[in-house]
Amino acid sequence: MNRAFNKTTLKHLSGFLQRFQSTLVVAEHNNDRLTPITLNAITAASKLGGEVSCLVAGTNCSKVVEQVSKVSGVKKVLVAQHDAYKGALPEELAPLILATQKQFNFTHICAGASAFGKNLLPRVAAKLDVAPISDIIEIKSPDTFVRTIYAGNALSTVKCNEAIKVFTVRGTSFEAAPTEGGNSASENVAPPSPTGVSEWLEQNLTKSDRPELTSAKVVVSGGRGLKSGENFKLLYDLADKLNAAVGASRAAVDAGFVPNDMQVGQTGKIVAPELYIAVGISGAIQHLAGMKDSKTIVAINKDPEAPIFQVADYGLVADLFKAVPEMTEALSK
Repeated sequence: MNRAFNKTTLKHLSGFLQRFQSTLVVAEHNNDRLTPITLNAITAASKLGGEVSCLVAGTNCSKVVEQVSKVSGVKKVLVAQHDAYKGALPEELAPLILATQKQFNFTHICAGASAFGKNLLPRVAAKLDVAPISDIIEIKSPDTFVRTIYAGNALSTVKCNEAIKVFTVRGTSFEAAPTEGGNSASENVAPPSPTGVSEWLEQNLTKSDRPELTSAKVVVSGGRGLKSGENFKLLYDLADKLNAAVGASRAAVDAGFVPNDMQVGQTGKIVAPELYIAVGISGAIQHLAGMKDSKTIVAINKDPEAPIFQVADYGLVADLFKAVPEMTEALSK
């Protein structure tokens, strides 16, 4: 009887405490559209209970503000526009987040575990004198999190007693929040004076008709087995038939076959497409960390002992230089 009473009391107490939670999600965007990983971070924030606010900082980001205001689960959109936020420099955004935190007293601050989030939030945590938590894959309670460690091959449950919890979210571990159904209010926040310690000059983006790697439904990746950058044309031809993005292992990038923005893995991009085709990739643990959440994994490798076959749903032991053109030809019929 007492045990039942205690469980009920704990449940009510947990619900009571959750109502006092408030989370700030720092939006990643390009001033024109929201980066998809922010939607995953909003879902994670919603699991904490309490209100979820989203900070949109940019130079002319009214389109992004409109997008975020429609996202289900967001209570309020905080907007800061200033020339200093061009290029989303962490040296300028960190003081803005700190000023926003001072005004609203959030219990949690989070962002996606992308290069943007991992560069920005540790700076914020250091200024708040709290320890940041990276790569969250599960939220058990407002102060207990599960994160990936050791190339995503081991998990760690962390109980955080910091007054303010600062963390990044692994996008592939949480569903994207619905982009319709929300109707949140927006509020301008006053940007602090620019620090002026860094200046954004320009960025050069590789143009491609193929889908973006981290949001593609199908990804075809190549490894050292392709032997040269010229041989990646085999994958480009196959990808065009599948409307797929093309990725690569670190070995292929380090060998100079393709640029590093194509790298999938622990130190590259994290992907979780519906279909992932690994061609000539042995399956090092660092690569698996970046694609093991894919819905269906197909591996093509001439080595039957390659580790990639241990995670593959379908494996083909074959010479990729023969198998891939045959697949492309079959898809052309």
